[in-house]
Amino acid sequence: MVSEWLWWERLWLPANVSWSDLEDGEGRVYAKTSQLHAALPCALCLLLVRYLFERYLATPLANVWGIRDSVRLTAEPNPLLENYFRCRARAPSQVDVRSLCKKTSWSERRVQVWFKRRRNQERPGLRKRFCEASWRCVFYTFAFVYGVLALYDKPWLYNLREVWAGFPRQSMLPSQYFYYLLEMGFYLSLLLSLTFDVKRKDFKEQVIHHIATLTLLSFSWISNYIRIGTLVMAAHDCADILLEGAKVLNYAKWHRTANAMFVVFTVLFMLTRLVIFPFWLIHCSWVYPMEEFAPFFGYYFFNVMLLVLQMLHLYWAVLISRMAYKCIFSKVCLPGPVCLINVKYMHDCVFNVSSLAHLHVVAGRRREK
Repeated sequence: MVSEWLWWERLWLPANVSWSDLEDGEGRVYAKTSQLHAALPCALCLLLVRYLFERYLATPLANVWGIRDSVRLTAEPNPLLENYFRCRARAPSQVDVRSLCKKTSWSERRVQVWFKRRRNQERPGLRKRFCEASWRCVFYTFAFVYGVLALYDKPWLYNLREVWAGFPRQSMLPSQYFYYLLEMGFYLSLLLSLTFDVKRKDFKEQVIHHIATLTLLSFSWISNYIRIGTLVMAAHDCADILLEGAKVLNYAKWHRTANAMFVVFTVLFMLTRLVIFPFWLIHCSWVYPMEEFAPFFGYYFFNVMLLVLQMLHLYWAVLISRMAYKCIFSKVCLPGPVCLINVKYMHDCVFNVSSLAHLHVVAGRRREK
């Protein structure tokens, strides 16, 4: 019963189109749900490639550039405070501090210093953040270049009406399959790597972020929204390269170059997120399909998600503009690595609509520092 409802044709396909119409034949090959299973092996391969990259390329590069982890004072052993830190809260309230003082016979200042040092121990080191940023910069560069090669000779890149020509009876191309597989494998690898990456305060938000991204990528695949999906992915990947590159340079203390790259990233972000995305891609997804078929659930679901994402783009654009303004006119360096990492998470998704909580995490983290 649940399976029949889940695969009800009216959820996924326009009227007068059934799953039988999307069976391979007459030289056409269609996207299939079973093909998404390949995302897991792809994610595992990317994790292996990431491990080799960080170990044999990023780490030696960090040594060449003199990137070192700062010396941190470790918290003295205290089972009671350690149990509170792991099971209850990383930052106790004033009432809890006083209660812990009574239990440990320590002063309030000593307890507060213990929690501050313990939190610092949990934060990722500079070298680890450098390696992660380097890996993502390389991946986004490769993904964007592959996306350009997969799209440059396609008519729907230059005439967006071609995106919906014959929909949903559009044959899947091998380049589209591997592009989707690459992107889904990457986001799945990020989800799997949360178990051994340094656990941050926004751990739950990261899990929601990656799951939402994978869900919407899967939906666009099953509904054969592949042409518009590849365009959206390419539009998002291009700016990610510059942000990750700015982070890498910032960790290497090439602050002026990092600032310049961040300003270029800001311009590209505004162009892709506030011009191309709403006035080309959302318009293409919202208006042109009406010329080919009557609206159905998948049409509304997909477009509502894109509109919500666009509202987030507007909010993020304000924050990024303020940061770019400081880089240009205040003659200050980019914010610290933690802030940059979370700016990345604010916009690195293709269809993500759940990363808004990161903004509050960033604010709290900066106040703590």
